[in-house]
Amino acid sequence: MRIPLSWLREYVEVADEATPQDVLDAFVRVGLEDEAIHGGELSGPIVVGEVLERTPEPQKNGKTINWCQVRVAPDGQPAADGGADVRGIVCGAHNFEVGDRVVVTLPGSVLPGDFHIAARKTYGHTSDGMMASQRELGLGDDHDGIIVLNKLGLGGEIGEPALPLFGLDDVAVEVNVTPDRGYAMSMRGLAREYSHATDADFHDPALRDELAAIASAALAPSPTDVRVPVTVADERAVRDQPLSEVFAGIVVTGVDGTRPTPSWLSGRLRLAGIRSLGLLIDITNYVMLELGQPIHGYDLDQLRGGIHVRRATAGERLTTLDGRDRELSDEDILITDDRGPIGLAGVMGGAETELTNETTNVFIEAATFASVSIARTARRHKLPSEASRRFERGVDPAVTQLAAARVAELLVDLAGGTLAAAGSLLGTPEQPESIDLPLSLPSQLMGIDYSRAEIVDALLAVGCDVEGDDVLTVTPPTWRGDLTEPVTLVEEVGRLRGFDRIPSVVPQATSGHGPSREQALRRQLSDVLAAAGAVEVLSYPFVTEAENTLFSSPDGTPLPSVKLANAMDAKTAWLRRSILPGLAGVAHRNVSRGRPNVAVYELGRVFRPEPGREYGVAELPPVAERPSDEKLAELNDGIPPQPYSLAVMLVGERTEKQPGLDAVAFGWQDALEVLDRVALATAATLRVRQGTHGAFHPGRCAEVFVVDAAGAEHSIGFAGELHPEVAESHDLPRVVGAVELDVDALLAHSERHVSAGTIVGFPAATQDLSLVVDAGIAAADVRDAVIAGAGELLEHIRLVDDYRGRGLEEGEKSLTFALRFRADDRTLTAAEATEAKEAGAAEAATRFGATIRA
Repeated sequence: MRIPLSWLREYVEVADEATPQDVLDAFVRVGLEDEAIHGGELSGPIVVGEVLERTPEPQKNGKTINWCQVRVAPDGQPAADGGADVRGIVCGAHNFEVGDRVVVTLPGSVLPGDFHIAARKTYGHTSDGMMASQRELGLGDDHDGIIVLNKLGLGGEIGEPALPLFGLDDVAVEVNVTPDRGYAMSMRGLAREYSHATDADFHDPALRDELAAIASAALAPSPTDVRVPVTVADERAVRDQPLSEVFAGIVVTGVDGTRPTPSWLSGRLRLAGIRSLGLLIDITNYVMLELGQPIHGYDLDQLRGGIHVRRATAGERLTTLDGRDRELSDEDILITDDRGPIGLAGVMGGAETELTNETTNVFIEAATFASVSIARTARRHKLPSEASRRFERGVDPAVTQLAAARVAELLVDLAGGTLAAAGSLLGTPEQPESIDLPLSLPSQLMGIDYSRAEIVDALLAVGCDVEGDDVLTVTPPTWRGDLTEPVTLVEEVGRLRGFDRIPSVVPQATSGHGPSREQALRRQLSDVLAAAGAVEVLSYPFVTEAENTLFSSPDGTPLPSVKLANAMDAKTAWLRRSILPGLAGVAHRNVSRGRPNVAVYELGRVFRPEPGREYGVAELPPVAERPSDEKLAELNDGIPPQPYSLAVMLVGERTEKQPGLDAVAFGWQDALEVLDRVALATAATLRVRQGTHGAFHPGRCAEVFVVDAAGAEHSIGFAGELHPEVAESHDLPRVVGAVELDVDALLAHSERHVSAGTIVGFPAATQDLSLVVDAGIAAADVRDAVIAGAGELLEHIRLVDDYRGRGLEEGEKSLTFALRFRADDRTLTAAEATEAKEAGAAEAATRFGATIRA
């Protein structure tokens, strides 16, 4: 909401020396957010001038310019820039004549866009200033001619400053209004807030006696005397809100819509962010900003019969003021006459009855409408408006007829209209319900020792009625629909008494021993992957049903998934069972934006309902009370399992091409290296075996197992390369490394804690061992056999070669392991290392018939 300071000063005392930033700071003190300062882009000598001579001069380029003599100061007096009273100015516009009053920007002026005016030579003359157009002053987009003041009905003596004629000497500050404080979407509400912040006197513009008198004179004493009969359907909307709580209609006749909008009014609208649309519409917009009540004006002569407020019927259509033909929903609230719909209530009027320059008789509508319905209508039709923004936040029903009276007052004063005693008034505003506020509650919640006087004075300042002693009975004002329970009153006390008084207390850490084992290991797992160069991401948890099946079911059997009841996208309406679809989307976005090498991971929850189970609860508990332990247990039981999962995706090149080194692409080897880092971070023993999974390459897929303390293996996921067709379907390269592990299962079966090993000072003995086994035997099983046979002296083992070919029988393979032996109390001899190696080979021979390859 933009606040012109000259307008603000009409309702609250603002110190003359207060800067725009001071005003913003005051609003921040009462809980509003400062946004920006508008205006002040023009500076320097910008004055009213009179055209004395105008000489057209055709140019070689076909253009005709005017060489003008313009008086910019009274005869014989220096101009505002200290120069002569008559200036020679070159002008390319042709919409003025000798004797016209114009706006002259003299040298030294600065226009919007940091455009500096100086005397300059052009078209064979020295142009000592410039005659300005509306666009050059930031008044609008009109650049077809210069501003001619006398044609606009504006005065101003020669040489006087021209900016005040258009309100361009004013400045506006902008604040962000939160959705629960609709009263602050008006000058009335913001002036009150400024008064709260500075203790300055506030004058409510809605409580002028003149407005009450106009409303009394304009509204007919009985329904039979009205000029335009009004009815409101008695059906009720969402949250039991009536379609319209109050409806006031006032008739003004004999208006002249061709009159120009006064500069003070158009200037304030411009600073407030609303462009001028003609006097009649400008008046309705002005009152909306002033009092917070949206107003709609109808061309009375275009109405057919009375006005009826009702719900639309499916299939009805309406052409709104923006020229669009709209199909209506049965939830929309309509304004209709005898011909049918003429406006979307609270959102936008219809084209058939809009106010124009030819309008002579006006029917002013001011009403309150169901806020929930208005919000839904605005979103359904993608038609946000200044009116709907106010209605959906809540409009003060007590100001409705006064706002209509204010519009009538301005139509009479500015448009020459006559008030007709034939208006309609339906409904009366409901008084808000009282709230019981224990006197100790503000101090208890805010941590400040408030006195009774401080609490009562704060509530009175916001417009509440307060009674009682130990327990206050507080009745909120009609404009504060957000005050509904004791805590909202406490917030008002804290806000007006200063949030800066709330003490800063460092919270005491809860008892315990820091993060749990699982939390610490998950953090360490993430740290290790990030340290290896992968980037942690958060992907959307919403996927398609096909993606859930493809990435979470190894054999392609559909698995149960959680479907959202109100999904943002009907295609991605399922909660993920796997993180890989989200990572594929992240990788695709990066690759498509010119980042071909991507290593990303995510550690988060997946949603895996058990087959045959129904989840959810029959009835949710009320919001205002703590659920019982039984209800909490029911709620928890209604939630599907949500284990932690780790997914890694590797796309592009691990090592880019460089002198002396070819590029190395990510592949299944890098996926297995991720497993090594996972094992290191969690102190887990992982084993991999050839696996099959519909989303992975059939020959480059490993099933991953974790070994528990008893030596049993538990499957926790897959690693390898994505199937080329899956990669291609996500617009990724054919080779994509991928890993997904069940972290909860990993940590549950890895019962050891991560700890640093002892550093041994004795040298190691290294040897290689090549074993020939059947090609169908897993290398991991052979390695485990060597480990078991070699005993405690074996410090490290690594598979370095898998050979199949010449020198071996068909169906055989040779596995070469690099072994490292070390003792912690002595230097090993070669014989001891050889003995341990041979013991490992013997165990492999016993288990798998392995033979040592010569």
